[in-house]
Amino acid sequence: MQKSEPALSGMRAFVLVWFGQLVSLLGTAMTQFALTIWAYELTGQATALALVGFFNFAPTVIFSPIAGALVDRWNRKLVMMLSDLGAGAATIFIFLMYASGNLQMWHLYVAGFFTGLFQSFQFPAYSASISLMLRKEDYARAIGMMMLADSAPQIIAPVLAGFLLVAIGLSGIMLIDIITFVFALALLFIVFIPQPPRTAEGEKGRGSLLKESAYGFSYILARPSLLGLQLVFFSINFIGGITGVLMAPMILARSGQDEVLYGAVMSAFGVGGVVGALALSVWGGPKRRVHGVLLGMVASSLLGSAVMGLGVGLLFWLPGAFFMMFFIPLINGSNQAIWQAKVAPDVQGRVFAVRRLIAQITAPAAMLIAGPLADRLFEPALMPGGALAGSLGMFFGTGPGAGMAVLFVLTGLLGALVGFGGYVFPAVRNAEDLLPDHKADAQKPPAAAEGAAAAPQSVG
Repeated sequence: MQKSEPALSGMRAFVLVWFGQLVSLLGTAMTQFALTIWAYELTGQATALALVGFFNFAPTVIFSPIAGALVDRWNRKLVMMLSDLGAGAATIFIFLMYASGNLQMWHLYVAGFFTGLFQSFQFPAYSASISLMLRKEDYARAIGMMMLADSAPQIIAPVLAGFLLVAIGLSGIMLIDIITFVFALALLFIVFIPQPPRTAEGEKGRGSLLKESAYGFSYILARPSLLGLQLVFFSINFIGGITGVLMAPMILARSGQDEVLYGAVMSAFGVGGVVGALALSVWGGPKRRVHGVLLGMVASSLLGSAVMGLGVGLLFWLPGAFFMMFFIPLINGSNQAIWQAKVAPDVQGRVFAVRRLIAQITAPAAMLIAGPLADRLFEPALMPGGALAGSLGMFFGTGPGAGMAVLFVLTGLLGALVGFGGYVFPAVRNAEDLLPDHKADAQKPPAAAEGAAAAPQSVG
């Protein structure tokens, strides 16, 4: 007799996991906002904030191939729980350091590295699990919901964190973050996440951990369309990595460290991401997913980054922040839908991990150069009497933050060039026609495949 599907499975299980992540990400966003204010007030430099981002993001990318291989080997629900536990442990460490009066900048670097190490497991585990929990026609909806979970906290978190900083302080905010993490972990514990059925592709990639870690590279290299898509993200993430770490210092520098104004801009990011994710959930994205990827990059770069750098104040920053994030769900959702349809579920851990490595390996480098590029080159050049004050000062003004504004416009133009450039290459432009859909989704893994009951913004 065939076993019936567990009650907490499929879309119902996904919604529970999604809701837990939404609540947890709200706590994380409040902590990140509060720590950004704390770090900038302590150092007054863009480089310090860039290093926090680097130490968090670099291990996420570097350890991805090994993490992906282990995701395909291990129980995916257990991996998801362990990745969440690692991130929660880092927050607890920072909380204890701050509560004892011993928190220093290097503690944020250490905690960021530890968090990034565990996050290298999180992306392939969560992404591959969507393919197992849902039908293919539900992928776009689920991706839109995950984008919504990433964006929605950005609306509430800055305002709420600003209020809570006065009411309960940084330690209180981190304590709330820890509670939301426990809540998300509890919901993940009770749901059913099946293991993938075996496919010929999966059997071909089996072997030692080293071989399985390298399998994702050979898989992607053998498919020029997948490689081409990731090289597009390789380029855009380098550009976006620069503006990402300079966002807070530019706004704070040009506003006289106005925390309320900075919070309003961060909320505009959240609103843009939420509206974009809702639109994707309802619309499902363009029939030709590649248009969502490439044209989304063009629109986000020109209407987002470039607009934010063109002027001072909310008139430019609010619409720029909104449109920068509005198109991110379309970009990521369209790309994710292509990969989930084309790659067999039992190799998605390995392939998605290497996919992330290729797409995002440039982001840590961008984070490392963004701070010195701003602090030592563009900022001095746009100070009164600086080397570029005469030629660019009439457009961007002079003084703190003006040099970073120039960088925002330059990266916006370069990002649009990357998006349009993707259409030049047939392997990218025609990726959906050149790559066949996988057939593994037609096989329903039995309930027993779950195993022990032990247990969703960068682009690409």
